[in-house]
Amino acid sequence: MALLEVRDLSVTYSPRDSAAVRAVDGVSFEVHDGEFVGLLGESGCGKSTLGNAVLRLLDKPAAITGGTITFDGRDITSTSEDDLRSMRWVDLSTVFQSSMNSLNPVITIRRQFADTFDAHGNGVDVDARAGELLEMVSLDRSVLGRFPHELSGGMKQRVALALALALEPRFVLLDEPTTGLDVVVQRDILDRLRVLQARLGFAVLFISHDLGTVMELADRVMVMYAGEIVEDQPAAEMVSRHLHPYSAGLLGSYADPRDEIVEVEFIPGRPPDLSQSHAGCLFQPRCPVAVDKCRTVHPDLLPAGRGQVRCILVEESSGGRAALDNLAALRDQVFAAGPSELADVEPVLVVDGVSKVYRTRRGLNTTVTTAVDDVSFGLRPGQVTALVGQSGSGKTTIARMLTGVERPSGGSIWFGDTPVDRLRRRALRKYRRHVQLVFQDPFSALNPTRTVAYALSRPLRNHLGLSGAEARVRAGELLETVGLSPAAQYLDKLPHQLSGGQRQRVVIARALAPEPEVVIADEPISMLDVSIRAEIIALLDQLVRDRGIAMLYITHDLLSARLLADEVMVLNEGVMVERGPTLQVIGEAKDPYTRKLLAAIPRPGASGTPVVARGDTEMRAESA
Repeated sequence: MALLEVRDLSVTYSPRDSAAVRAVDGVSFEVHDGEFVGLLGESGCGKSTLGNAVLRLLDKPAAITGGTITFDGRDITSTSEDDLRSMRWVDLSTVFQSSMNSLNPVITIRRQFADTFDAHGNGVDVDARAGELLEMVSLDRSVLGRFPHELSGGMKQRVALALALALEPRFVLLDEPTTGLDVVVQRDILDRLRVLQARLGFAVLFISHDLGTVMELADRVMVMYAGEIVEDQPAAEMVSRHLHPYSAGLLGSYADPRDEIVEVEFIPGRPPDLSQSHAGCLFQPRCPVAVDKCRTVHPDLLPAGRGQVRCILVEESSGGRAALDNLAALRDQVFAAGPSELADVEPVLVVDGVSKVYRTRRGLNTTVTTAVDDVSFGLRPGQVTALVGQSGSGKTTIARMLTGVERPSGGSIWFGDTPVDRLRRRALRKYRRHVQLVFQDPFSALNPTRTVAYALSRPLRNHLGLSGAEARVRAGELLETVGLSPAAQYLDKLPHQLSGGQRQRVVIARALAPEPEVVIADEPISMLDVSIRAEIIALLDQLVRDRGIAMLYITHDLLSARLLADEVMVLNEGVMVERGPTLQVIGEAKDPYTRKLLAAIPRPGASGTPVVARGDTEMRAESA
């Protein structure tokens, strides 16, 4: 008997001012004791809605409109709120996506553990039990006396994991638990989770769009598209024999940067509008192998091998794979890593021995923190220099100094003959026309109350002195440049009417508006789906090469650095520990810190990966 059984579950959003949306449509699956199940898909495909429905945490206007959810033989869909409250944290638990928001900011970590125990009448010694839980997730007991704002993002996420396991639940739902964390912290948390699951035996439903992590950790993987499960297979078979074209597209967008040849592909188009009715397969408009029947017949989720798949082509092929054998050959949206040879040209922006020291006073005590220590490099036209490191290594501090937001404590920054670190007000504003920033989060980088045309016209009018009419025409040209065509469809839209990838294209267009010589891209793809990342990387690559822009690409994602950068610099605690051509740094890393970053990258399906037995399932242990 399955621990969690979901049958024909449907969830509908019914807003007052717009058409109803079937966000989850007839989903069925099981999770067994001790099993680790991954759930993959793009943003908006229904993953989080499904997770919230399983825990009965849906907010209006969303509601369960069909199907059943059974946990350990108990029907959750008909259970009262009072009974559910007694089950949560005890039987069913969750780790939310944002560790920054899931902890109460005004009480200590100890108090948060105490509240959890008190709510369920668990009369334990709080200090002893909470301290034990913190040590279980590799945190010191002293964390109990701290407030959330005194902890790093990785520490907060580990506290959230410890709270979720405090009452030893049998099922834990993880909804994007490591999004926004750097690769080393992510690896640490997920390795710890793997060990804890082996020890405590709880089942996991892991929702993510991080393909490498899910494929490496999970026993079984489900792929969701437009509110439906389109494939459900053991993880090992999903890596080598994925059956659905959408699964192939998702997996094609992931690669290992350590490989000799790296190619990624992106899926053209966007998911369908679920407020409208659709005939046939929902993936058909984006599918490279669709046939006429796909436009009229909606496929069922049917057995295929050791799993299930929703695809007419697989259903009609005797081997379950024959019709999709030519899928790779049909794909034309491929971006291959191709960093150019480092040309010996004069840099347009030079950083010479720059340091940044922060002094913080608490009462009579002064704390000195060196964020950047004696860093030097140059940015050259038509080339991309990647700045790689963990969160807190000083990457964004360098970006702030290059744009004039911060002034270095030592050293100098030169833009041609202009000393950037000495500029004041009007001269600094004039300089910023030449050095533009692409922000990390496309959702907060645009004013939600202003149109795309307004966002693009501001730099055009402020820096180039264009009139309103001229700025609108130029804004349309910029949208065409970044692939938003026809521009007339986008100029008068508000940000919420655009997808994440479209918003990031607008942010890039805004950075290009004043015709800069230098673009600083600060984690420009970290908030985007994996299926959109390759698309944005390909766009940045084209713009740099075609326009002769010098780019500083700040990231902790070594795959995107491998795909885009000509040169890689590795920053550790403000010190540059390694620098050189991309293939040399990633393929022949010399510094232990660089090797640590590379070792943290998931490598699903790697041969020689040890396996640790876990009851009826298996768990891949960390490679030595």
